Amino acid sequence: MTRAKFQSVDEYISLQPEPVAAKLAVVRSVLRKALPEAEEVISYNMPAYRLRGKVVLYFAGWKQHYSLYPAGPHLVDAFREELATCKVDKGTIRFSLSAPVPRKLVSDIAKFRLSEVVVQRKNRPEA
Repeated sequence: MTRAKFQSVDEYISLQPEPVAAKLAVVRSVLRKALPEAEEVISYNMPAYRLRGKVVLYFAGWKQHYSLYPAGPHLVDAFREELATCKVDKGTIRFSLSAPVPRKLVSDIAKFRLSEVVVQRKNRPEA
C-alpha cells in the first residue's frame, strides 16, 4: 500500500481514521497557540511547525497512538514525570489514543522545543 503525499496539514488530518483525526485536530490547535510565529508545513510527509527554516516540532497519527517528534534527551529529562504514561523511544513521544490529549504537556513540550531551536540558532557560528 502506498501512502499519500500530503500537501497540507488539513489534508493530513482529514485522511486519518476518525479517532486519530480527532486527537490530531486537538494537538494541532494546541501547537498553533504554543507556536504562534511558526509556519505550519508538511515535512517528511508529516505535519510540522517551522520557524525561520528550522522545524521545531512534528506530529503524526498512527493506528494505536499519535506522536510528537523530536524528543531529545534534554526534553525527556525535563518532562520525565509528565511523560511517565507515554512511550518514549528514539526521539519519539507516543500518546495513547484512549486518553485525552494532555494539552498543557503538549504546549509545554512545544515551547521547550522552541527554546532549544532558539538556543541552537544563537550558538551556531556565523558563516
